[in-house]
Amino acid sequence: MPNLIAKASIDIAAPAARVWDALVKPDLIRQYMFGAAVVSDFQEGSPITWTGEWKGKPYQDKGRILKVEPLRKLQYSHFSPLSGLPDTPENHHTVTLELTEARGQTRVALSQDNNATEEAREHSQQNWKGMLEGLKKLLEK
Repeated sequence: MPNLIAKASIDIAAPAARVWDALVKPDLIRQYMFGAAVVSDFQEGSPITWTGEWKGKPYQDKGRILKVEPLRKLQYSHFSPLSGLPDTPENHHTVTLELTEARGQTRVALSQDNNATEEAREHSQQNWKGMLEGLKKLLEK
């Protein structure tokens, strides 16, 4: 299976500390991640779940926190039953968010690996771009 990587990035007029808080505080995540309720303690090895509704369908996605470097990097695995694929490791994605602060702004660079098709990669990329736009809007208001 090809490893097609979805990528998205955005510059946010906020310090890395504020951006980081928005990545790891469930009450803030819900405000920009399409209303998803997130449960995790954001410690390496801990589980993470996202619960919500997507296009009228309820879902509960799951994953595990893989890497935490405060103010710099957050990485987790992700699986969505809405994909229609079996819940096996080869069907999980790894999502990596990296923060770079410069001149009062923070760049958020996101990647999601293990997209099976070009269509899946493009779909994921568009979803992540929308999520990052929501994050920017929340932090710059």
